[in-house]
Parts: sequence; structure tokens; C-alpha cells
Amino acid sequence: MFRSLWYRSRTEARDDAEAGRSIVMPTGTALPPLQQVLRRLALALGVLALTTLIVYADRDGYNDNSNGSVSLLDAAYYATVTLSTTGYGDITPVSDSARLINILVITPLRVLFLIILVGTTLEVLTERTRQQVRIHRWRSRTSGHTVVVGYGTKGRHAVQTLTGQGVTKDRIVVVDAQRKAATAAGDDGLVSVTGDATRSDTLMKAEAQTAARVIVAPQRDETAALITLTVRQLNRHATIVVAAREDENVPLLRQSGADTVVTSSSSAGRLLGVSVVSPVVARTLEDLMTLGNGLDLIERPVTAAEAGQPPSACADLVMAVVRGRQVLDYADERAAPLRAGDRVVTVRRVIAVEEPE
Repeated sequence: MFRSLWYRSRTEARDDAEAGRSIVMPTGTALPPLQQVLRRLALALGVLALTTLIVYADRDGYNDNSNGSVSLLDAAYYATVTLSTTGYGDITPVSDSARLINILVITPLRVLFLIILVGTTLEVLTERTRQQVRIHRWRSRTSGHTVVVGYGTKGRHAVQTLTGQGVTKDRIVVVDAQRKAATAAGDDGLVSVTGDATRSDTLMKAEAQTAARVIVAPQRDETAALITLTVRQLNRHATIVVAAREDENVPLLRQSGADTVVTSSSSAGRLLGVSVVSPVVARTLEDLMTLGNGLDLIERPVTAAEAGQPPSACADLVMAVVRGRQVLDYADERAAPLRAGDRVVTVRRVIAVEEPE
């Protein structure tokens, strides 16, 4: 951080300036304009009062041309004309201590007073510098994160599920072509990038080349295919999950580099069919797919106490066992006994914690 404040190469400065036009950092709370003005006024009055006390404490070292002595009112008057750089010269420091205090104390207070007076302009410059520093530090530290392309309904729910599974918001980056969606992601506490995700430079601003996971959820399947190709070209090792509308586009998306393709239209159709036959089953499926709502379908490692036991011995209901690259059904004889290093897909009930009144 301090290096970016003191020195940045020409390439880094150009990259940060370009990134600053498209990267939106999470928004923080800001004081209302009236409160900001009142706060600056209070700071200015505080500096004025401090200067007055310093001058009055050393009043014997000052000379007033009118009567020779310096009262509290004279000290306040001298502080006012000095801090405002008016300097009429009717009250002057004459002793060595008073002049030394003017050099070491009054002059820095004068600079501080002027900074407060022009605080609006300086705040704009400071905010711009702070934004560039935040972007530079974020880009240098971001690795192994999750990139979500598209912050529509699918993208927002994907982010909600990730955060529900323990992924912190600072490990998620949103990419969307619409400024409104990127701003909404920033309001939700996420870093967002505005731009066309089919272009490699946009994905590089999101540090997709170092991401561990990429979720591709645009509005059109052909756009999803182009984005998947671009992501896979930048990152050969990331896990890419793509949302598709039509089943016929699934093979194309897999050839483009997607590890998993979720077809929204067919999934919705199956859920509609189940809802007609058995609304209860449909509600249960919806419950399982909604994290933190009654029943959760999760994947977790086998504990030391569960190793060597059958899946039925687990405290929660085991649906499948993941062993290496194999996914074994709960009824598969090979799933028992459980081994150290296995992972199990289980159904766990979420117990709501009541907040104290």
C-alpha cells in the first residue's frame, strides 16, 4: 500500500487509471453534505481556538502597536488574521520563543487551516487517489477468487448461495456490461467490473486469469459460449460453471471449456412437471436448493469418527459419497465403509437462531 502511494511505474499507473474507469469498489457509508460542512467548520474553529490559546499563553512575547499588551481578544484577533494569511502586522511576535512557536506551531496550523477551508477540492483529489490505491492493492492481492459474469437474477442468486456457503464478499468479483448492474453489485459490497466479458481485457480487469472459479450467467447462450472460450483461454485451471437456456447448446458450451453446464429452461420445466404431480415434492426441492432455508443440500468431508462406518451411521442423511473422481449413490455397496478423504453429499436441517428481544 505505501509503495503504491510513493511510487508506481508508468505501466502500473496507466493500468490503474484504465481500471479505475471500469472497476467499481464496494461502496461505503458517507456523511450527508450538511454534516460534512459542520464537521469542517468544527475543525476550523478548533484550530482557531488552539492557535488563540497558544498565542495567549505566550502573550508576553508579542507586541501590540496600539497599547503594547496582548489580551485574549487580541490573541484571537492575531490567530484569525494569521491563519487566514491576512497578516495586518499590528500584532507581531518579538521574543525568540514567540517567533520559534510561530515557525514550528503556528505555520503548520495555518497550513491545516487552509486545508480545511479548501477541503472540498482536496476531498475530491483524495478520494480519487484513495480509489486508485484501493484498486491497485486489490489487483495485486486478488488470486484464487470467484468471478461471476452477469449480475442478473441468476448471478445474484449465485452470489447469495456462495456467501451462504461461507465465501466472503471480498473473494467475489462481478462482471457485467451494464453500469447499473455493476453499481448494484458495488452497493451489495462486491467488487464489480463494467465491460464486455467476451473481451479478454475486461476479464483481466476482474483478474480472471488467477481466479479459481468462474460462473458465467449472461442472458444469451451464444454470449455464454464466447465468454467461456475467453475465460478458458486466460485460465486453464479454473472451474467454469455456465448457465444455458437451451439443452441443444450444452455440448457447444462443454467444448468451449465449461466444466459444468446448468440448463435453466429444462430445469424449470422439470420443476414445473414435479409441481403439477406433487407440489410437496416441488417445495422440498426448492427448499433443498435454497441455502439456509430449512433443509440444505451440502457437500462436506468425512469426519474422523465417521471413517470406517457406513453412510447410514452419519448424523445427517447421506445422499452420495464422492471418492476421488467417482460419485457413489448412497445405496452403492462400494460406498460402505466410508474412508478418510471421502466427501459426502448430505441433507442437513438448518436450525434458525432466534434473536434476543
